[in-house]
Amino acid sequence: MNKYDLIVIGSGPSGEKAAIQAAKLDKRVLVVDNRESLGGNALHTGTIPSKTLRESVLFVELMRTRTVYGISVRMEKELNVNRLMHRKNAAVNSLAERVEKAFDRNGIDHIFGEASFTDSTHVEVRSSQGGQEIFETDFTLIGTGSSPYRPSNINFDQERVRDSDTILLIENIPRSLTVIGAGVIGCEYATLFSKLGVKVNLVNPREVLLDFLDLEISNALAYLMREGGIRIRLGENLKEVETDEHHVYAHMDSGKVLKSEYMLFANGRSGNTRGLGLENVGIEVNRRDQISVNAFFQTSQPNIYAAGDVIGFPSLAATSMEQGRLAALHAFDGLEQEPETHLLPTGIYTIPEISTVGSTEEQLTRDKVPYEVGAATYREIARGQIVGNTTGRLKLLFHRETLKLLGVHIIGEGATDLVHIGQVVMGFEGTIEYFIGNVFNYPTYSECYRVAALNGINRL
Repeated sequence: MNKYDLIVIGSGPSGEKAAIQAAKLDKRVLVVDNRESLGGNALHTGTIPSKTLRESVLFVELMRTRTVYGISVRMEKELNVNRLMHRKNAAVNSLAERVEKAFDRNGIDHIFGEASFTDSTHVEVRSSQGGQEIFETDFTLIGTGSSPYRPSNINFDQERVRDSDTILLIENIPRSLTVIGAGVIGCEYATLFSKLGVKVNLVNPREVLLDFLDLEISNALAYLMREGGIRIRLGENLKEVETDEHHVYAHMDSGKVLKSEYMLFANGRSGNTRGLGLENVGIEVNRRDQISVNAFFQTSQPNIYAAGDVIGFPSLAATSMEQGRLAALHAFDGLEQEPETHLLPTGIYTIPEISTVGSTEEQLTRDKVPYEVGAATYREIARGQIVGNTTGRLKLLFHRETLKLLGVHIIGEGATDLVHIGQVVMGFEGTIEYFIGNVFNYPTYSECYRVAALNGINRL
């Protein structure tokens, strides 16, 4: 019987980083994935395909708005999703090859097949080639990811009803789309299709979009969505769905009926835990098939860890990577201090994109922390005027007495890159005075940090 120090089930962001971290600690590692290619859902059906389409959409919009420079560009009328996804296959293949090379370089074994627990130290693998083998292991990490939640009262076999795994398989850009669920995925696709000229209905069961964000940023996104033509329906719940040859009809509990060519159901995801044999190791899942873990990503079975989408929120590739790495460190390197989760950034690829790190105003108010706000808009920055982009905003939250940076919240082009400047300062427990005394390249969006810091100091 083959013996490994760590078996990783799933080769997505969390599984990849856990495997590599363990290998760096000279541990023998096996990765099992039920696809015929490495990389997990993030690479094949989630992050990379959707972000590839997003880049194409941004390019199309850029070409359509070049008149700001006095340049007129005529775009082809017959755009379709396949043409906009031209770069997807190349990107996916290249990144899958990168993962395989990283595994080879670090001496990590991998098998394509289905894995399940026979007990807490043995994993049975049914190879895609038809073989079957049981492996012994000291530790296991479950990084199987998630799949779109599909309620039983909706028929997803209908051509006009899609989820986030199948929405990119439509051939032609629809004239109208109803998006059910205004979480990260729903908001991203709503803005993406809206930029392609699609009339979008966005249905949110809650009263606020993305309510984990700072409220000002959430409200700014809602405002920009409405300005772009998206019809946001707050506090609405889907009752039933009907379709005919050309349209789908989404019936709301309130009695409203939303008619569109396609419907995207994006109201949550379910953990990929079925078939893992969790009942054999005493691990339970919640109603969305997700696994509960402690601060070190241990399940109720201490030598079995779980990370990434399979444990639920925030279900972002970047945080999943860090969760997998930390789980391996805890298992093999005696990690004792609880991870600093407040320093994990959030990146949301709506148009415009959003990124945050640290506390929100609502959290600081609830915790009775004396704070102040410093803000800057892209309109104030030379780069924003040059590009013709005046909708962005950067917001700093800092302690009134110590000036320690407590939170960074950005909406606008480049937000997911810009946030890391603030993240580093927070990591070193710096103050906003750093931004005032630091020189930023000119003209760049990074100047927003200096302007926002000065704005905040002037409020004291």
